[in-house]
Amino acid sequence: MVSRRILSAVAAVASMAMLAACGGNGETAEGDEQAEENFTSDLVFATGGTAGVYYPFGGELAAIYEDQIDDVTVNYVESGGSAENVGQIYQGEWQLGFSDNGTADLAVQGELPDLEGEELDNIGWIANLYPEALHVIVREDSGIDSIEELEGATIAVGDAGSGTRITSDKVLESYGLGEDDYEPEVTDFGSSTEMLADGQIDATMFVVGTPVAGLTQISAQTDVKLLPLDDETAQEVDDSGSETVYDIPADAYDFLDEDVQTVAVFATIVASTDQISEDVGYEITKATFENADDITVEAAQFIDIDEALLGIGNVPLHPGAERYYEEEGIELP
Repeated sequence: MVSRRILSAVAAVASMAMLAACGGNGETAEGDEQAEENFTSDLVFATGGTAGVYYPFGGELAAIYEDQIDDVTVNYVESGGSAENVGQIYQGEWQLGFSDNGTADLAVQGELPDLEGEELDNIGWIANLYPEALHVIVREDSGIDSIEELEGATIAVGDAGSGTRITSDKVLESYGLGEDDYEPEVTDFGSSTEMLADGQIDATMFVVGTPVAGLTQISAQTDVKLLPLDDETAQEVDDSGSETVYDIPADAYDFLDEDVQTVAVFATIVASTDQISEDVGYEITKATFENADDITVEAAQFIDIDEALLGIGNVPLHPGAERYYEEEGIELP
């Protein structure tokens, strides 16, 4: 499982940190030189599942970065999602990745599920890109009209290592549904929609940019509907963390007749502060905003430098991103 991989990574890094600490103080210059030696121009960009928005978005950004930044290569890879991405950046296996802002915020505070108490201290914020809405999907013929009615159901709650799992757990708990009240199916978005269409599960929950092609495709074959969050619960989730009340617009999907209230987080890019130099971080941030109009993924329409730091919370800015925003006159947190 992803969580085991991350935990193993954390243990290894923690051991290395203890060994480094034994060297004592007074090694600042040498330490700075060693840190610079760890900088790399061969970057792995962690995305998400192939059926979601992260994967194609990451592919286009990777191509932009390679084209716009001298002597940099970027290999984009499929992943379990936000939590795995920040965990692997912390380990040093990957250097760049997508994360929802809530997961990144929990990570740097040492409050990430399965890693509580371990502060991921090399995660640097590059940019907020677009809102990601929680979708709660059931079949039209299911007879289920509200989230409360999911008690006893089999629910796809997100992939291991995904931000979806964090948000779906929070929403279900707000409706009084713990894991003993339903059967959780831990799987990726693409698999969950296929399972829903085949009747293997009763509902799927996922956090993703709107609209998402996978849902558009499955709704063309199977009659489905979106379950809304009521006003009180949506506000409760909003007040409790990084999510915000959000409406999925009626024109997002052909099967919708009206807006659907839910909650959303923000898709962000984060980068390693000990493997990506200030200069490369600067160029990545610059290329993201100056080439946003060339990205074909629909969610790219939301990229706006004036909202680049929206949802940053406790996540520190990558030094390169900080320099870029200062130059552009963006007020820093």
